[in-house]
Amino acid sequence: PPAMSRRVVRQSKFRHVFGQPVKADQMYEDIRVSKVTCDSSFCAVNPKFVAIIVESGGGGAFIVLPLAKTGRVDKNHPLVTGHTAPVLDIDWCPHNDNVIASASEDTTVMVWQIPDYVPVRNITEPVVTLEGHSKRVSIISWHPTARNVLLSAGCDNLVILWNVGTGEMLLALDDMHTDLIYNVGWNRNGSLLVTTCKDKKVRVIDPRKQQIIAEKTKPHDGTRPIRAIFVADGKIFTTGFSRMSERQLGLWDLNNFEEPIALQEMDTSNGVLLPFYDADSSIVYLCGKGDSSIRYFEITDEAPYVHYLNTYSSKEPQRGMGFMPKRGLDVSKCEIARFFKLHERKCEPIVMTVPRKSDLFQDDLYPDTPGPEPALEADEWLSGKDAEPILISLRDGYVPIKNRELKVVKKNILDSKPPPGPRRSHSTCDSDYSPPALEEVLEEIRALKETVQAQEKRICDLENKLCQFTNGTD
Repeated sequence: PPAMSRRVVRQSKFRHVFGQPVKADQMYEDIRVSKVTCDSSFCAVNPKFVAIIVESGGGGAFIVLPLAKTGRVDKNHPLVTGHTAPVLDIDWCPHNDNVIASASEDTTVMVWQIPDYVPVRNITEPVVTLEGHSKRVSIISWHPTARNVLLSAGCDNLVILWNVGTGEMLLALDDMHTDLIYNVGWNRNGSLLVTTCKDKKVRVIDPRKQQIIAEKTKPHDGTRPIRAIFVADGKIFTTGFSRMSERQLGLWDLNNFEEPIALQEMDTSNGVLLPFYDADSSIVYLCGKGDSSIRYFEITDEAPYVHYLNTYSSKEPQRGMGFMPKRGLDVSKCEIARFFKLHERKCEPIVMTVPRKSDLFQDDLYPDTPGPEPALEADEWLSGKDAEPILISLRDGYVPIKNRELKVVKKNILDSKPPPGPRRSHSTCDSDYSPPALEEVLEEIRALKETVQAQEKRICDLENKLCQFTNGTD
């Protein structure tokens, strides 16, 4: 009956989303994209910059370009080069568009301040270096709502949470993963983590209680890597492989991890599918590493729950992919996503658009979206507080905030006074603080001061002599 056939086409404003590469002069050319084999996306973007992990002799480096700096990249363009081994992952801070974190094979995590102007030389000094992993660090991710909270996961099967503002480790989740961690994702308010691991388990973790609150063994039967992300209403979206090596996607309910809400086979390609989720439109974009396409799906509350929308196809395979936050998009063009596709030698933006006839602001496409203000301080979050992202309207477009400094205040160990307790006359503590010992230290400081002043004078005299000498020879 005709009534039936009308029902087949599902109503959705996203049915006609289409992807288009930018014009040739809007690409970033002549970039030596890293060849490291790891399933990271190699690219991180925000409303100001695009950052790409690049090949670099000896150490590890990434390049940061202002978004507007399209075209051929000068071969002397400065790099960020503090790591002593390849960089494996990079992530822009969601609350400060001038701050980026990098994770490296050298076991460290570094946090960098990137100026709004293009510097003349390489940036070699991070604002802070975070040391705590014993093996290479392949995953890094900022907390979505708490200021300065950063997560790292390494090949030591360890997940560490850091307070970047003090440079200290907040939490180490060490007994949870029995093997290599494939990926880690936050939920929308940053109260939970989802991880995938080589031991074939998906875990949902409450990091502050240091507890696994749900887990699923083998959401996909195949042996190749699984990825998982949180989508709306605390559901979890996974990509993996079937026993027959077909690529699959799955949708799961946290409260009943046994049976999937949806499980779909896709194709037999072997690249790991990187999922990117846009909460505002409930669209998941799947970018296979080594694929030349981006498939996208809408997630809704009605069967089959994961609805295929379309595929953006191209000729060239992608080496990696950056995904622009909503506030970096052009709302006047009805752009609902922008990808930064890495080739071997260039980065190509791809724009996803919903066709609309009107030039007016389309508020159904742009609900209020997370802005750059954190909702919590690090210690509030650590003490158990949760807060949803602070939302902003995109009605008049988003204007990035001018350069903000990241201040790192290392806690001074001298600030923590000796613990108060019964004063034992012979305790080592007291003898350390005895007046004679203090006098000795002060005496030593005085002596050092005199030495420094003497050296200063000597240097000054030598400089003057040098000056007379060089002037004499002119």
